[in-house]
Amino acid sequence: MEDDEIRALVKRLARVHPSGGTVIERAAIMASGAGSRDVMTWIVAHGGTPEATAKTAAPKGLHSWRVGTGAGGEQKAPSRFVLPAGAFD
Repeated sequence: MEDDEIRALVKRLARVHPSGGTVIERAAIMASGAGSRDVMTWIVAHGGTPEATAKTAAPKGLHSWRVGTGAGGEQKAPSRFVLPAGAFD
């Protein structure tokens, strides 16, 4: 995807964030179609940061291995990205 196409897509999908910047959901990026990897790369290159996920206590119980990150301990993808104010300038 071209830079202008990505910029227009991110502007269309993003919404205002309390920090003064904008936020875009990863699900919205993925649903937009092909080029989602390019879009996420563009966001990070323009100062966007993946939103940190809150850590929770380790689950307990018989089926605890099914809950959370998975049996292998893999890390979940960020659910959204926060762009600073002026990222589209």
